[in-house]
Parts: sequence; structure tokens; C-alpha cells
Amino acid sequence: MVLSKRLKTCLSALLPPAFWLGVWQLCAFLVERWVEGRGNELLLPSPATVARSLAVLALSPAFWQTVAATLGRIVVGMAVGTLAGVLLAVFTWRFVWADRLFSPVIRVIRATPVASFILLLLLWISRNLVPGVISGLMVLPVVWENLTRGLGETDGQLLELARAYRFSPWKRVHLVYLPSLRPYFLSAVTTSMGLAWKSGVAAEVLCLPRPGMGTQIYNSKLYLEIPDLFAWTAVVVALSLLLERLLRRLLARQTRR
Repeated sequence: MVLSKRLKTCLSALLPPAFWLGVWQLCAFLVERWVEGRGNELLLPSPATVARSLAVLALSPAFWQTVAATLGRIVVGMAVGTLAGVLLAVFTWRFVWADRLFSPVIRVIRATPVASFILLLLLWISRNLVPGVISGLMVLPVVWENLTRGLGETDGQLLELARAYRFSPWKRVHLVYLPSLRPYFLSAVTTSMGLAWKSGVAAEVLCLPRPGMGTQIYNSKLYLEIPDLFAWTAVVVALSLLLERLLRRLLARQTRR
């Protein structure tokens, strides 16, 4: 019975990627027939070709240095953007003048195209810093908006009870505000992480830091190394999914405590 459940779980997990890999292989086969030769690798390489390119890349120490560099930039940018969003949410919720001063700026950041920010930042700071700053800017408005909403929807009866029992400020934060804000924070971080990752890699494609995954994607396109382009894109997608899953598990574990 247990084996049957495990088999069903494995099949349900493997069938979707197997189906889409089959679709990809079929499309690559049709493209190859259409162009009549190996020229199809310039249009749509097969999954096997991309897998070989990925294996060759993974054997190089430079590949792991590039992945680590991009990962470090984006994670640091996310952390700084999250911290800034938390502080601004508390500040704008606590003081009316701060809300009037900072809220329009944060909304402008949220509405401005990422490409505009990337090009502007290239004029002001080092190109190696641009991806991290862009990632932080993508995270900040999401965290700020969610936490501001959560602070405004904190149970008034619990706050009244805390005042009646003369809770200290720290005890009020720990027992009232943190449990109330936890789902809002979880939603904000998991939502903004994908935005930060995609925008950070896009910033690397435009500003070309060394080393950087976005730089490798640009070079692959420039030199028509299409299998490498697909391979680097697959690494970006895989890392994004992996980071999202790890973050969800970490925050869920913290929530259960």
C-alpha cells in the first residue's frame, strides 16, 4: 500500500515534465525536418543537445563561480530590500507624515519599468552592483504594501487587551503584532522572490557584470551558442524554483514554532 502511494506520487511528479520534454523534442524534430539539417540548433535545439551543453558547463569551475556570483548578488539584494520594506512599513504606519512622504515614492518604484531603473543605475553605480540593487527595489514595494496592510488589520481587541494588561512594547510586538503579520510577510517574501530573481538576471543581461549568469546568457545569444543559451536559462529557472521551495519550507517551519 505504501509502495503504491509512493509510485503514484512519483508518477504524478514525473508525468508533467516528461510530457513537456516530449513536446519540446517533437518541436525540435519538426524544426530539424523543416530546415533539413543540423541548423535546427540555431532555432530550437533538442533536449539532449541542451543536456550535453549543460553537462559541459557544469564540469567547469567557472560555471559554479558564475552561479555563486549571481546568487550572492540577488540574495543580498533581496535581504536588503526586505529589511527596508519592513522598516518603511512600520515607519509609514506609525507616523502620518512619513506615510505622506514615502508612500508616493514607493508606488513610483513599483510602477516604473525595470529596464528604466537598470539604465539609470548604470549611470550612477558600478555595473556589478546593479543586479543586487534592482532585486532589492523589486522586493521593497511588495513587502511594504503587505506589511502595511497587515499592521492596519491587526486585531483591535488584542491591542486593547495588551494595553489593559500593560504589556511592554517588546511583549506587544512579540505576542500581538508578529503572529498577525506572519502570513502577510510569508506572502510578500514568496511573491517578491520570483520578481527579484527574474529582474536581477535581467539586469545582468543589460549591465554585463563579470561573472554573472545574465552575462553568459547575453554572450550565448551574441555568439549564437543557442544550446548554451537554453542551458543557462534552465539553470536560472531551476535555481528560482529551488530557492522558492527552500524559502517556503523555512518560513513554514518558523510559522509552526
